[in-house]
Amino acid sequence: MITSIFYVIIGLILLVVGGEFLVRSSVALSFRLKLSRMVIGLTVVSFATSAPELLVSIQAALDGLSDISLGNVIGSNIANIGLVLGITAIIGPLAIDKDFYKFNWPVMVLLSFALYLVLENDGVLTRIEGMMLTLSLLVYLIILIRRARKASTVEVEEVDDSLEKTSNFKIVIWLLIGGSALYFGSELLVKGAETIAVNMGISEGVIAVTLIAVGTSVPELAASVIAALKQEKAISLGNLIGSNIFNIASVLGITSLIQPIAVKDETLMNVNIYWMLGFAMVLLPLAFVPKRMVLGRTKGILIFGAYCVFIALVFLK
Repeated sequence: MITSIFYVIIGLILLVVGGEFLVRSSVALSFRLKLSRMVIGLTVVSFATSAPELLVSIQAALDGLSDISLGNVIGSNIANIGLVLGITAIIGPLAIDKDFYKFNWPVMVLLSFALYLVLENDGVLTRIEGMMLTLSLLVYLIILIRRARKASTVEVEEVDDSLEKTSNFKIVIWLLIGGSALYFGSELLVKGAETIAVNMGISEGVIAVTLIAVGTSVPELAASVIAALKQEKAISLGNLIGSNIFNIASVLGITSLIQPIAVKDETLMNVNIYWMLGFAMVLLPLAFVPKRMVLGRTKGILIFGAYCVFIALVFLK
C-alpha cells in the first residue's frame, strides 16, 4: 500500500513536470513554425496543458481500466469548477465577460450532455463517437480563432514571449523530458491508483474522480491561488471552461479512438456524471444572481462547499 501511494505521488510529480516541459517546448516550437501568439494561446497551450489527463486516460484504457479514463475526465471537470474555480473565487472575485454565456458555456454544456447521451445509450464510447468528439473540438477551435480575430474580448492563454528565442537543441531536450515524464508519470499513477483501489476495496472509478482528478488539476489550482494572492487576474472563467471542453472532446475523443472506453462502474453514470452536469449548469445562474457578471466570495464558498459534499458522498458510497 505504501509503495502504491509512493507511485501515485511520484506519478503526479512527473505529470506536473512533464506537462510544464511540454507546454514550453510546444510554444517554442510553434514560434519556430511562425504561428501567431493568438493561435498558440488558443490551441497549442490548451492541447499541451491537457497532456497529463490524455496520457493517464490512454494508459488506463490500454490497461483495461476504462473507469479510470472516464472517471479522470468527469472528476477533472468537476474539480475545475468546484475546486479550482471555487477556491479562486473565495480568494478574490472573478469578473465574467459576455463571451462566457454566448459561446464557451453553451459549448461546454452541449459536449457534457453529448457525453452523457452516448454513454447512456450503450455504456461504451466507441471509436466512431470518439471521432465525432475530436471533430467537434476542431470545429470549436476554428470558431474560437475566428472569434478571437474579430474581437479583443476573447480570452487567450498567456504566452511567454521569451520562448520565441529558444534554440532547437533546447526544444528537442524539453520535448524528450516532457514526453518521458508524462509517459512514466501516467504509468506510475495508473498502476498505483489501481492497487490502492483494490486494497481499499473501492472501485477504480472512485480513485479516478477524486485522487487522480484532483492531482491532474493541481497545476491549475496552484497557478490560480498564487495569482489570486498576488491580486493579479487569477484565472479566467473562459480558460477553465475551455479546459473542460478539451477534457471531453480531446482527452476522451482521442483515447476512445485508440481504445473504446466502456463503463464498468455504474456509479460513474448513476451519480458522478450528474454532478458534472450539475456543476456545468449552475454556472449560468451564478453568473447573474445576485450580482451580475461577478463570481464573488459567497458564490465561491457555495461552489467549493458543493465540491466537498461531492467528495464526501463519493467515499460514503
